[in-house]
Amino acid sequence: MREQGSEPGSEPEREGDGAEDDRDESRGERLDRELIELLNELRVALPGVQVLFAFLLTLPFTGRFGRLSDLERGVYFGTFCATIAAIAFFMSPTAFHRMRWRRGDKETMLQLSNRFAIAGLAFLAVATCGAAYLIADIVTGSTGAAVTVAVTAALLVGLWFVLPLVRPRIAEGERND
Repeated sequence: MREQGSEPGSEPEREGDGAEDDRDESRGERLDRELIELLNELRVALPGVQVLFAFLLTLPFTGRFGRLSDLERGVYFGTFCATIAAIAFFMSPTAFHRMRWRRGDKETMLQLSNRFAIAGLAFLAVATCGAAYLIADIVTGSTGAAVTVAVTAALLVGLWFVLPLVRPRIAEGERND
């Protein structure tokens, strides 16, 4: 929410994650804080993607890889590509920030970077489901793999996408009680 001042831009903005926020910070301070928050979130996500990527890089060089079915090879390649896409999207905010440094478009950079981070999460979810399928298929067979992927997908979609979108409604219901 923007406080009203006598001069445009003279009052600090008070803005949070869609709710009232008790911070008194200028637009520049808010942008700086949001950039730091975003980069910190990416620092948490990126190592997981890197570990998954490293795991996927080693698979073709194992003896068992040659015995994979066409379906398993297809899942492997799709998982490998989804992991590359997740890395690309998670690294894009850093590259964008570095390439656009001091050009006065931090707000645009933050909006794009938020979209990049969400796309990275979507590709990471796909890659995680693919890796879960490959491992579960070898360990339990195709039925166990299908169940594992369904549970993994439900868990990731629920926690990463659904819960953040319904949380405001849950909080609103708590305030009305």
